[in-house]
Amino acid sequence: MGKIPFISSYAMFSPGRNWEQIRTTICYNEVNVKICGAHAGVSVGPDGATHQAIEDIAIMRPIANMSVFAPCDALEAEKITYAISKTDGPCYVRYAREKTAVFTTDKTPFEIGKAQVFWDAPKEVRPRRVAGRTSSKLDAAIIACGPLVHNAILAAGELEREGIKIRVLNLASIKPMDEEAVVMAARDSGAVVTVEEHQVAGGMGSAVAEVIARRHPVPLEFVGVQNRFGESGAPGELIERFGMGAAHIKEVVQKVIARK
Repeated sequence: MGKIPFISSYAMFSPGRNWEQIRTTICYNEVNVKICGAHAGVSVGPDGATHQAIEDIAIMRPIANMSVFAPCDALEAEKITYAISKTDGPCYVRYAREKTAVFTTDKTPFEIGKAQVFWDAPKEVRPRRVAGRTSSKLDAAIIACGPLVHNAILAAGELEREGIKIRVLNLASIKPMDEEAVVMAARDSGAVVTVEEHQVAGGMGSAVAEVIARRHPVPLEFVGVQNRFGESGAPGELIERFGMGAAHIKEVVQKVIARK
């Protein structure tokens, strides 16, 4: 049977520099190769724009036969690595460089093609079925991937203290995507915000928008890199400068709620 190749490099180089080889040699032939792209996102910090991969999801997601993952912390990264080793076919996993918050546990589930609810409103205020339709008791849903899931949870906590009911969905499995969880979040809340450390064009948010537009249209806003290159700086400062901190996520959630 041989070994399963795991390729690891800066995401700017793999898949950034070898994209055509990934597409034609690996995916076209459905070869069982796993690609691990590190240093993804602006939080790479001092390395600056040349080494900050913020387009990698957009170039990998459209390739036929390719699966795409973005773990939220180190423990989920371990689970994803193990899961893809047991799955036949090309896979891409994007990683951050800096040490990030670990907020899952060994018991937190991960399954390819499934999302996880990491924050939800209390049961007494969740949506109820009324006369054959859903009466929304959630104000908004945040769908996030990668280390920014932690910021999404922080924002949800702040919003809930103000009486705003939020669901946070961890979408580590970007492709295949848990469409049912996305649709349920849209239906239960009536407003969605996506959060990712990636260009908003073509990333996880675009994938979510495709599902929502097709199956349950609701007001939608995007948190991520807005059509610009990265720059050098301290990782935390860059997250704030690019509008991906918890405070900005909170503002965007309030904005999307106002559109309902």
